[in-house]
Amino acid sequence: MYRQEDLIRVAKRENNSKRKFLLVNPLQGKHVPVVPEEAMELFESLAQPLKEAYAGERLLLIGFAETATAIGAAVAARLGAMYIQTTREKIPGVEFLRFSEDHSHATEQKLVKNDIDRVISQTDRIIFIEDEVTTGRTILHIIEILRKTYPDFAAYAVASILNGMDEECRGAYEARGIDLHYLAKADSQAAYTRAAELFSGDGRYVPADVEKPPADFTEIRIGGLMDARRLVDARQYAAACEKLYGEIFRQTGGISTKNLLIIGTEEFMYPVLYAAARAQETGIEVRCHATTRSPIAVSRTDCYPLHVRYELRSLYDGERVTYLYDIGAYEAVWIITDAQGGDERGVSSLVNAVRQTCKGELALVRWCGA
Repeated sequence: MYRQEDLIRVAKRENNSKRKFLLVNPLQGKHVPVVPEEAMELFESLAQPLKEAYAGERLLLIGFAETATAIGAAVAARLGAMYIQTTREKIPGVEFLRFSEDHSHATEQKLVKNDIDRVISQTDRIIFIEDEVTTGRTILHIIEILRKTYPDFAAYAVASILNGMDEECRGAYEARGIDLHYLAKADSQAAYTRAAELFSGDGRYVPADVEKPPADFTEIRIGGLMDARRLVDARQYAAACEKLYGEIFRQTGGISTKNLLIIGTEEFMYPVLYAAARAQETGIEVRCHATTRSPIAVSRTDCYPLHVRYELRSLYDGERVTYLYDIGAYEAVWIITDAQGGDERGVSSLVNAVRQTCKGELALVRWCGA
């Protein structure tokens, strides 16, 4: 059983008047490095009640970008379900269902309609997977879109690690017959806003360094990409991640280090967490981390969750600013991404940030379609 204090660290959003706080989950692997086994155990705990509640149903799980993509994939793999994530990235040649998250730094969310069209008649229930549900308005919005698009489909549920909905919000779901599942109850927005305002944002801010780094890292390209922005069978997705890990292990010559950091990029999280969990099975110390679009204030205060912010350029779009927090020091680092390459500012800024604390082996792994 998880408690609120196990899963919540309050941070302060930067330049966001709609929601001034952000809840950092120390077990999630997004904003702070996590022991992969602990993250997988958390996600397994969310999957178990869904397995019991919907036994025998054909499920489609939808994970929300960018923070819940690994959670959604891990839960779907445990349930043997179909899986797709929302995205903010461009996908050519598809039709999208579009909706917005008003409180997010990047508000637009998209879901590939072509894939939902293909599977909706063979689906008994759609389950939305989130890390945190505060009011539930965003999910209600997309359910309204889905109900208009697929009027004969009516079975929906929501599963999240944290739920902060008040009685009125929960009543709106109950009135629509939408099940809610969560691991821990969160406090009100007002309480978190007050907590966030206590911190001054006096941490260390490191600007992006886009100068070409020394050629002291290995770049590896591995085929077999499965992209969960498009519909996947989650068990096949996990099997593809197993092949990815095996190939990384082979091409890097195995793991000959005491500790290893594995970093994912933005929405690309589950394959990275999977690889980190497999690497941990070798007996070494492993942490999993990820870049993010979210600009969060950092503080020198010990009880605050984030202390150093590295500004980056995105590996997907060199004009986009992204961030990495509290990298730490490791003997070896794997950066694993599904960004196919092009604008080198993203690679340069990420490698230069990592090199500030990690001077040992560094591999950049691109998971490719061919």
